[in-house]
Amino acid sequence: MKHKTFLWFMLPSALAMLLFIALPIGSVFVQSLHIENEKVLIEVENCVPLGGCTKETVVDIEASARLKAERPLGVYNGFGTYTNRNHLATTEIAQFWRNSDSLGAFAKQVYGLPFYKALSFTLAYTFIVTPLVIILGFCIAVCVNALPRIFKGLAIFFSLLPMMVTPLIGSLILFWMIDSRGVLGKSLQVLMENPDLSLKASPALTWVMLMVYGVWHSAPFAFVVFYAGLQTVPEDTLESAIIDGASRWQRVRYVVIPYLMPLVTFIALIQLMDNFRVFEPVVGFSAEASATSLSWIIYNDLKGEFQLFGSAAATSMLTILGVAILLAPVLIRTWRDFKGAKT
Repeated sequence: MKHKTFLWFMLPSALAMLLFIALPIGSVFVQSLHIENEKVLIEVENCVPLGGCTKETVVDIEASARLKAERPLGVYNGFGTYTNRNHLATTEIAQFWRNSDSLGAFAKQVYGLPFYKALSFTLAYTFIVTPLVIILGFCIAVCVNALPRIFKGLAIFFSLLPMMVTPLIGSLILFWMIDSRGVLGKSLQVLMENPDLSLKASPALTWVMLMVYGVWHSAPFAFVVFYAGLQTVPEDTLESAIIDGASRWQRVRYVVIPYLMPLVTFIALIQLMDNFRVFEPVVGFSAEASATSLSWIIYNDLKGEFQLFGSAAATSMLTILGVAILLAPVLIRTWRDFKGAKT
């Protein structure tokens, strides 16, 4: 293909990426370098008949609006938002390191910081849920593919049910089920002979339930991809393995899995991105006291009366950076495999 033809072929995609990816990320980065304008406060006197007068400090709405019009992005803060206590907390970490007498005490103090607490859960959720989704999705696909044709349609339908449920609704349903009055919560109380047992009261059990939900909701996606891939596995290769005396497990291990490795890489990329942005389960389970994520911090900064756009933008940029770091090893390995295949 000529360079000019290739340029015109790629131009629409390049423009779309510039408009819908690069420019929004750039605007978020610029916003992350600013903090909100300070509120203009004035003192007013309220007087009531026979009740005297009282002084009260209130926000001057007109002056605050003029200030916002003059500085729509807020006050320039540079990278101060990234290093403050609510984000990387560089000053606090240096202080903890100097004053801590053990690594455990230092880790406990760092975990108490909001950003690192959210990062801990986000990383744990990502690295536990992602491999479990891949393994479970593959096992379901192999089992469904081995069923007689008459049962496959029904099995596929039930396997896809979790994907059909909206993530927030699905997390709410499971949240109600683990309540002390729900099916799972009441059953555990009976089995453990402890009427006061509550899954919601334990941070560790809350993490487990969030991860169980993540696997339950995402496994159908992996199942669909693997099931489609299984339909393309060469029958001649499988038949040759059977003639050579390979067992079912050996055929899966030495024929099917190597053939589906590109799909494993694809699912891993998608799941790493999705799981690192975990949000709906935290809200659905009302798990903010035990588990917060980076996406939940962004949501928390933007809700309520005081909307911290600069703080939310800084957390967004750190989240994008985290996703890029997670995807880098997978992308590098894919590139090496591609170069090896070409040579």
